[in-house]
Amino acid sequence: MSEEEKKQYEECRNYMTTVKENLKFIPIELESNETKLPTKMPSFTTKDLKGNKITNSIFAEKDLTVVNVWGTFCGPCMDEMPELGEWAKDLPENVQIVGLVADIDEENDKEYQEKKELAEKIVTKANADFVQLIGNKDLKGFLSGIVGVPTTFFVDKEGNIVGEPIVGADVEGYKKFVEDYLK
Repeated sequence: MSEEEKKQYEECRNYMTTVKENLKFIPIELESNETKLPTKMPSFTTKDLKGNKITNSIFAEKDLTVVNVWGTFCGPCMDEMPELGEWAKDLPENVQIVGLVADIDEENDKEYQEKKELAEKIVTKANADFVQLIGNKDLKGFLSGIVGVPTTFFVDKEGNIVGEPIVGADVEGYKKFVEDYLK
């Protein structure tokens, strides 16, 4: 990152403290406070942040895919993004990271463009140069099993979800899972 980009990133990150201090939560009753995922990824066609068409065939490209579900409103998601970007560069050839932006809901969302631009800024400033999927109707049911972001889970090349999802920012935990899985 350039010095100007680093400065902008730090300003954004520091502003998150203000956001956190002013958040007000409305208590809600959840059916479950546990992330529950099916055993297989659904069939989907969506776009990434760059506008490329992506299908569930993306998982067949590698032996293991680390899927990081995040939101543009999430401080811990943004905090871990630079580390994920660095890790993505160092992954073995048979492993990839894919981001899934949970709070952008396809192109008919009236805030779509604004949220997409914010996600693009976050990804660019964090140097997270890996595929970032946009949630849509094909993924909506699947995402309903995720109770918080970031949530990271792992998909094999057949599209099966392997291991348990990791809820919360835990890049060391993601790395350990990948290392253990590849043994």
